[in-house]
Amino acid sequence: MPPSSGAREVRSAESSESSWEPRDPTVPAPPPSRGRRPRRLLRRLLGLVVLGGLLLLGCFVAGYLLVDIPPANATAVAQSNLFLYRDGSQIARDGEVDRENVSLERVPAGVQHAVLAAEDRDFHTSPAVDPRAMLRATWNTLTGKGRQSGSTITQQYVKNYYLGQEQTLTRKAKEFFIAIKLGREKSKGEILEGYLNTSYFGRNAYGIQAAARAYYGKDAKDLDTAEGAYLASLLNAPNAYDVAVHPENRPRALARWRYVLDGMVKERWLSPAARAGAVFPTPQPARPSAGLSGQRGYLVQAVEQYLTERGIVDEKTLAAGGFRITTTLDRGKQDAFVRAVDEHVNTRLDPARNPADQFVRVGGAAVEPASGRVVALYGGIDYTRQFVNNATRRDYQVGSTFKPFVLAAALQHGALTQEGERITPNTYYDGDNRRPVQGWNGALYDPGNEDDVSYGDITVRTATDRSVNAVYAQMAVDVGPGRVREAAVALGLPGSTPDLTSSPSIALGPATASVLDLAQAYATLANHGSHGTYTLVERVARDGEEVELPGAAGPAGAREAIGREAADTTTSVLRSVVQSGTGTAALAAGRPAAGKTGTAEDDKAAWFAGYTPELATVVAMMGQDPRSGRQESLYGALGQPRINGGGAPAEIWGQFTREALAGVTPKEFDLRLLEGAEEQPLVPPVPDVPDAAQGFEGPGAADRRPGRGTGAPKGPRGSQGREPVETGSRRADPDPRRPDAVRDPAPQPEREAQQAPGAQGIPAPQPPPAEPFAPPAGAPGDSLAGTPAPGNPGQ
Repeated sequence: MPPSSGAREVRSAESSESSWEPRDPTVPAPPPSRGRRPRRLLRRLLGLVVLGGLLLLGCFVAGYLLVDIPPANATAVAQSNLFLYRDGSQIARDGEVDRENVSLERVPAGVQHAVLAAEDRDFHTSPAVDPRAMLRATWNTLTGKGRQSGSTITQQYVKNYYLGQEQTLTRKAKEFFIAIKLGREKSKGEILEGYLNTSYFGRNAYGIQAAARAYYGKDAKDLDTAEGAYLASLLNAPNAYDVAVHPENRPRALARWRYVLDGMVKERWLSPAARAGAVFPTPQPARPSAGLSGQRGYLVQAVEQYLTERGIVDEKTLAAGGFRITTTLDRGKQDAFVRAVDEHVNTRLDPARNPADQFVRVGGAAVEPASGRVVALYGGIDYTRQFVNNATRRDYQVGSTFKPFVLAAALQHGALTQEGERITPNTYYDGDNRRPVQGWNGALYDPGNEDDVSYGDITVRTATDRSVNAVYAQMAVDVGPGRVREAAVALGLPGSTPDLTSSPSIALGPATASVLDLAQAYATLANHGSHGTYTLVERVARDGEEVELPGAAGPAGAREAIGREAADTTTSVLRSVVQSGTGTAALAAGRPAAGKTGTAEDDKAAWFAGYTPELATVVAMMGQDPRSGRQESLYGALGQPRINGGGAPAEIWGQFTREALAGVTPKEFDLRLLEGAEEQPLVPPVPDVPDAAQGFEGPGAADRRPGRGTGAPKGPRGSQGREPVETGSRRADPDPRRPDAVRDPAPQPEREAQQAPGAQGIPAPQPPPAEPFAPPAGAPGDSLAGTPAPGNPGQ
């Protein structure tokens, strides 16, 4: 190639590289390359997706790390305590939230499957949250197809137990993350159990157990599949689907119920045959909550006091709720007590005519002697009107209902009178009013009898019939006040009973035991001196776990408080009180009975305590100002001048005992008496010869016992040869707390009872034969000092 030609090519190339001409704007630009723009958009979209994914992942990680599982909210853990009669029927619920947690094992499988069919059929296989269901629910809500939660059972449980019911994005976000964590930390069974115990079913029932009782009156463990399907239907709309409250919604409720059952068939939890045979289980009518009105509040209060005082459950734990408490109370006997009080007291109250009627309060308690079960309590007219429980309060004197404990102590210890004679029901004592007690080292003590009546020389049996204070004050000293106190505590009175002091006045009942305390002590007498483990509670459970109860009720847990012969002899004396003494109104029971009346100082309380072989019951009327709470006299109440234990209390006792034991064959007392305790004829046969020639006692006869004439000083039987008692000493100042209205001297070293011959198998000496004694001239047949002859009516 010539050199000139090569040079031209090089210059041409350089010229083309160095020269550039702009494009003519009138000439259209060439079309761009087809593959370049879509690739650019794809890169941008991919970047946005990655970025969004990273952001979502970051938010998820942050939310998972930042949102912790919180403690349960207060409403979710609040439970009520359920109190039941012995037959399982409900007494009351104590608490604002009607809830009783149950374990999953106590919920039938059919009921569990019904709930799953209604709320989350994939519960056992799906994760804790279902994003697709959440998106679907959101879309349906936005498009007007109705508000839907889209939540799994786990999420609903989180909402119920940890959060609340508010509809906010914040709550939904927390629910989401807590549900994920909960699904990792708890089993499906634990989550389902929690859901069943926290869900609301309407009728103020929270949880499946409360719902079962509210709609069908039974426990959750007794629900059948059809009933479970209806309760599961309620979860969607608790109030709307309650066909008893909204009968117009019955078609909708039926459709929902069928949907649940069909879902169970689809999931193979229910056979087609069982589905075809299912009948809609109409729930029981809705009942308004009675709360603690009527007797319910008193019963709940007594049971709670029983549990806490014995250390079975402490107050704080009990207040937290969740306890299922089955009592020993019998519903029929409880209703009978209410009827008896209503008939003999409440319907007769008329404060407008009788101002004292506004002070009237009534308390009562009944105990089975053989089993030790408390079967009925009466606490007052209505707990919402009178809050103090008259069955368990310890601030009213028991009065003469305490006297049987003095007699029982004397018989148990073989006590002797001041003259060395063994005390039996037939022992004679001086029953004169204001007779000073002998053998007491303290200041003068001379209690008055009711209405200041003097009885002269009377037997212990008659003194019990007529409730003679002078005799029992002396007997308390003869046996020893300390031993009397020990016997009362052994029989059942608490050792901490106020005013249960070892002094002569203990016999007159200044102690302020409760009605229930006294009923337990009398039940021990009825049970032949065997003191059982008295109980008000049959069983206690919480969350399905049994709470251990102390001791054993019935014969297995019994111990001997006093010997059988001493107890049975006391019973034989108390039978006479009902048959011919101050407690004859109790004969309305229509069966063998024993009992004792009692009246507190200034008539502030009147008592009747009695028993049959099957039931021991105590009834008390009390006076209390409803405004100040001060104890008031019952003079004029019920239109009567005064209230005695033989009046309304004994009448209530008679009617209650008759109704409570209806259908039970009357049973005689099986008594083993101490030697010499047999009841003596009140009026011996009268021969055809003058009294003076025979040397016996009868109506109008003068005193013919050895050494005892009309001029003998008054004292215990056998006081012949003793120095006359000094009665001129100044009496102690009155003590308004005591029924004898005489201040008891400070306790001194007491004279303990001597051991009677025969008490340890040694034959007791027989009294010498009575010597004939002629009455003073001009006064044949006169009784001593105008005292009623034995067997005549007294006060």
